[in-house]
Amino acid sequence: MKPYLANAAKTKEILERHGFYTKKGYGQNFLIDPRIPEGIAEAAGLTKADTVFEIGPGIGTLTQYLAERAGRVVALELDRKLEPVLKETLSGWDNVTLLWGDVMKQDLPRLFEENGVSGPVKVAANLPYYITTPILMRLFEYPELFSELTLMVQKEVGERMAAAPGGKDYGTLSLSVQYYADPEAVLAVPPSAFLPQPKVSSVVMRLSKRKKPRPECRDDAYLFAVIKAAFLQRRKTLSNALSAAPQLGTDRETVTAALTEMGLDPMIRGERLSLEQFAGLSDRLWEAGHSSASGQEKT
Repeated sequence: MKPYLANAAKTKEILERHGFYTKKGYGQNFLIDPRIPEGIAEAAGLTKADTVFEIGPGIGTLTQYLAERAGRVVALELDRKLEPVLKETLSGWDNVTLLWGDVMKQDLPRLFEENGVSGPVKVAANLPYYITTPILMRLFEYPELFSELTLMVQKEVGERMAAAPGGKDYGTLSLSVQYYADPEAVLAVPPSAFLPQPKVSSVVMRLSKRKKPRPECRDDAYLFAVIKAAFLQRRKTLSNALSAAPQLGTDRETVTAALTEMGLDPMIRGERLSLEQFAGLSDRLWEAGHSSASGQEKT
């Protein structure tokens, strides 16, 4: 069976017949340009040996293209009012497992185990734009489950994912994504590709496991606390920004000393540091804090 949903007339007909109205709060914009779901499925590099996890299948437009290429599709949908629609649109594909729930509340390893899915699997999805970053961070909690993510996101979010140090787009999201994966923009998507049309342009991003190992650090949570504090007020120098973050337990002199030891200007801002430099800085601050705590215990 061939995919048939990615056109405006068929999408409108199905939605009207089932009396379904899109919910803005769920970020429901359905693809009506067949080049886009075809491009996502192609970019994901799917074969019949692959299982692919789709978040938010909607009415099943992308799901059909994934099912055509992959051995199995596991699709997780939040809106139960789409159940009769999906039962119709996916009835011709026996390699699709349709599940219901909120990806942010799921125990993903358990969900996969209960449905006979063994990782790592690929992810392909048109993510709801209002919750893109939380979903990404949720997926990154389980790096052993996923081999590659191919995701449609708002254009500005994609630019931030792939941004290099020094630019205005570089920040917490850039570093978080690049800690786990190598991001690459693979397909531009105009608003006209959707029904209803969003007000923003989109992009398909492929997030592949890093070609080189992610930088070693003493404490991942502390590293991301340092990164978050560094960009909380972008115009502050790192010495000021990090010493003002009580959760880091450091002071301006310690930050300045760490930066100097790394050969960096103490007046540098966070947007200038690479991921590897942030890892080195967080290690120095972590060690300084623990050395201080250890010294206090001895006295």
